[in-house]
Amino acid sequence: MDCGLSYSKISLHQSLLFTVKTTLLSSSTRFTFKNSPFASSSVGCRRSLFVVAKGNSSSSSKCEFSGLNAPLEPTTPTGRLLSTVLLNDRNNFHVVVQKQLEQLAYDRDEALARINLSFGSDEAFLHRRIAEIKELECQASIEDIMYILISYKFSGMRVHLVPKLSKCMYNGRLEIWPCRDWELESIHSCEVLEMVREHLTIVLGWKEKSNVTDNWAPTKVQKLQLCRVYAASVLFGYFLKSASLRHHLEQKVDHINRDLGIASSSQLLLSELRSLGSETVPFGRISGTRSTSVGRIPLVREKKQEKLKYYVMSFDAETLHMCAKPKSKEALNLIEKHIYALFGDEKTGLIASDEVISTSLASLKRIVLEAIAFGSFLWDAEEYIRTVYQLKEN
Repeated sequence: MDCGLSYSKISLHQSLLFTVKTTLLSSSTRFTFKNSPFASSSVGCRRSLFVVAKGNSSSSSKCEFSGLNAPLEPTTPTGRLLSTVLLNDRNNFHVVVQKQLEQLAYDRDEALARINLSFGSDEAFLHRRIAEIKELECQASIEDIMYILISYKFSGMRVHLVPKLSKCMYNGRLEIWPCRDWELESIHSCEVLEMVREHLTIVLGWKEKSNVTDNWAPTKVQKLQLCRVYAASVLFGYFLKSASLRHHLEQKVDHINRDLGIASSSQLLLSELRSLGSETVPFGRISGTRSTSVGRIPLVREKKQEKLKYYVMSFDAETLHMCAKPKSKEALNLIEKHIYALFGDEKTGLIASDEVISTSLASLKRIVLEAIAFGSFLWDAEEYIRTVYQLKEN
């Protein structure tokens, strides 16, 4: 058994609904730990990140982080080019990304145009097949670009993605140190961070105040279970980014409506609101009018400056699903590929359902915080790409 195609059902129902409504997850998703009282991780971490895998007290090994060293390696020329640029020419990274996106959009549009020109001719089938192949090539390149954009965000705060776990296990023991908790939490606003910490409490039993001994006490967890929680946390991070932007825009519009004396029941397009919240724009650029993933934002009542937590709790099932669901097939594919690369066996790519690893609460917290940040950065990357390239609707 693995966590591939079924993880989205687990995370949407159990992580999002239960976390947002501040109820407990079902026992099938929440971890069952052994040999560890659950507590928070507050160890200061400032050195280069690496994974330490411990066996017996007399033996140890470490998995150094070098370069990008992300679990998922680029498979396309575009992805390999951007990886090189990110490592060696960061100042020109966005310029190269923009050119690559424009070229991909041109190549795909040109292939589709040839279908129309050849319609009814003997070459129609050939051009249709060429367009199908080009579409698949472009999709693979877009997924690589999306992943490199996420890596760009992580590298910007000097945090490396945890590499393939299969490379960093020794006698079934995994520890990640330094934890980089502060950096991973710093990307969130205070209101979002409050919900992130509630999520940690729900899925890990994490508590804000604890001692170092509790944080690093050995505990065991099924690898498949950790995979499911990671997947749920990625979508939770994606949801929080989407919901917090929606909350921010509604507050802005409500404030403007009060100033202008406009009824709160009016509606504005997302594209008309972009300039109101430039600090939420992904990668420091304003998205174009093509991006309408949040759609029209209904303002059905006079809103007070309510906290994000209570705003989200007022969502109906449809709104909750809309904010949590990745908007594009490329994003959904990327989540699945990343999780398989991180948790899967190095040779087969599969995740054994009965494999148990020994770790600690501090390392588990680090992994979950990374997953939430990954989901947030995925939302940014998706919006950034939409300004140039039309993604497939999920």
